[in-house]
Amino acid sequence: MTTIYDKLRFNSRGLIPAVAQQFDTKEVLMMAWMSRDSIEQTLATGHVTYYSRSRHSLWRKGESSGQTQRLVDMRLDCDGDALLLLVDQVGVACHTGRHSCFYRAQRHNELEEILQVEVTPEKLYGKKKSV
Repeated sequence: MTTIYDKLRFNSRGLIPAVAQQFDTKEVLMMAWMSRDSIEQTLATGHVTYYSRSRHSLWRKGESSGQTQRLVDMRLDCDGDALLLLVDQVGVACHTGRHSCFYRAQRHNELEEILQVEVTPEKLYGKKKSV
């Protein structure tokens, strides 16, 4: 029997990119990194856990903001070097307080913000968070 771990191709730091997509609307919410440990924890609990490259540790989505992700399905791309997480997002996905981290778009040779802040970072984290 083949498992997902047999097909994963991590980078030299032991990480793999994971794109989170809302399972029902198909909206792309965010991209983060996962390690084998974070994948194992996600599959064991059903709550998405990522690897923070800046903190060098695991972080469960929503642990400090309350904006959680429940895993609905995990998919592996054809090369085994990227994951697609179909999730049920509670609240906003972006640390800036927007529904999606992909809130800027190239329009008419300018970068335009296409999503508004739904909740301030101060409310999410209790302190000012850089954008």
